Amino acid sequence: MVVLAIDAGTTGVTALLVTENRQIISKGYEEFAQHFPEPGRVEHNPEDIWQATLSACATALRGAAQPPSCVGITNQRETAVLWDRRTLAAPRRAIVWQDRRTAGLCGRLREAGHEPRVSELTGLRLDPYFTATKLTWLAENDPRVWEGVESGNVAIGTVDSYLIARLTAGARHVTDPSNASRTLLYGLASGTWEPELCELFGVPREALPEIVPNYGPIGRTDPSAFLGLDVPISGVAGDQQAALFGQTCFDVGDVKCTYGTGSFVLTNLGGEIVRSESGLLTTVAWQTPSGERTFALEGSIFVTGAAVQWLRDGLGVIGTAPESEAVARTVPDSGGVVFVPALTGLGAPHWDPQARGLITGITRGTTRAHLVRATLEAIAFEVRDVVESMTGGSVPVLKADGGASANDLLMQLQADQLGAAVERPAIQETTALGAAFLAGLGAGVWGSRAELRKTWHLDRRFEPGERDDAAYERWRAAVRLATAGTHGS
Repeated sequence: MVVLAIDAGTTGVTALLVTENRQIISKGYEEFAQHFPEPGRVEHNPEDIWQATLSACATALRGAAQPPSCVGITNQRETAVLWDRRTLAAPRRAIVWQDRRTAGLCGRLREAGHEPRVSELTGLRLDPYFTATKLTWLAENDPRVWEGVESGNVAIGTVDSYLIARLTAGARHVTDPSNASRTLLYGLASGTWEPELCELFGVPREALPEIVPNYGPIGRTDPSAFLGLDVPISGVAGDQQAALFGQTCFDVGDVKCTYGTGSFVLTNLGGEIVRSESGLLTTVAWQTPSGERTFALEGSIFVTGAAVQWLRDGLGVIGTAPESEAVARTVPDSGGVVFVPALTGLGAPHWDPQARGLITGITRGTTRAHLVRATLEAIAFEVRDVVESMTGGSVPVLKADGGASANDLLMQLQADQLGAAVERPAIQETTALGAAFLAGLGAGVWGSRAELRKTWHLDRRFEPGERDDAAYERWRAAVRLATAGTHGS
């Protein structure tokens, strides 16, 4: 049997065909356009995401001898998508998780004293990152579209809900707990949409999707809508929770970091809702068909791989992202240069949407190699900040995945900074793999998590070397500078 995994990321859609013994036999990828209508605003055209999904899946399916037995979906989280329930057309562009337009709205809600109650219910905080304030903004600024929401003609969801609607030709309007728990509308304790939160953010409860378990019978693809396929959709999870599952982090205390556009550190909490006092989020990792939920503590870092892309596209100091490793290796250290990549504010553990990027320590002797190395160091420092907040110290092992985990220098810097081993799996596309695992469990391709764990194979283990604490202290000082101007000091 073969599982089709759809990974609808922030810049493109990846489709993988995965066999029972976890071999990837075929792959498709299609990018889609990013829209930046104003500074701090990021949007996607939902139709572009759907067309990229069709294209990536068609490419993957051409390389396979047999059709898939089931479909799993994973997705960029928190992005607010609206679509017409009848035609499935989107009346406007989606507001992406990176979008910061609701910073002022979050500030007003905070000043009105709502944050403690919101955090108590959701495990999150008032930040533009999450979905609900994007919906409030739409209600206030796009009344034509919002009228459709209130009349019941327009559905609200995240990217998973939108894709399932398209795959099923509108038959299903559903989401899963991992995605729902990122909206600011889902109660961690209740496990459902909270009427109190829907009222606070002005979101009609009936416009939201039904919440279903992360695996099991979720829906069926409609052959007229999806490449002639009539197969069950049997697994879905937000990208970071899918990566936790794909890394087989099934035990309490297991930690993974995905190095993508941003970096996301998650640790498995088991069935207990643990609250963080140090800027981390409590979220649902996954829910079984029997209703049992596993929770996770998450540190979300908004810009890591995107900082390397900025070196390439914004500054032109490197030609390709992988080139960053070779360039950084030409110098022994950053020469005192520190880069705080707060290009869209700072996420965990600082949570300052107004913070802006900063480069310090530049001298006449500074070269592009020093800046590139400082960028890789910044990623390692940011992850160290989160891991130390999460664990109160270090971790025995950090499982690493995502595109930037292929950078050996970055992985070694990370091991050094954590004082802990970093393990990179043989298959680094663990987000899509997690979607495949969930779908396969839901459709009976695999019988248990224990069976899945046996399929995890190590590519390389990076043992910690000497830690440069002086560089880390320079980093902490630079972060204070990057945030100082936002607090009027």
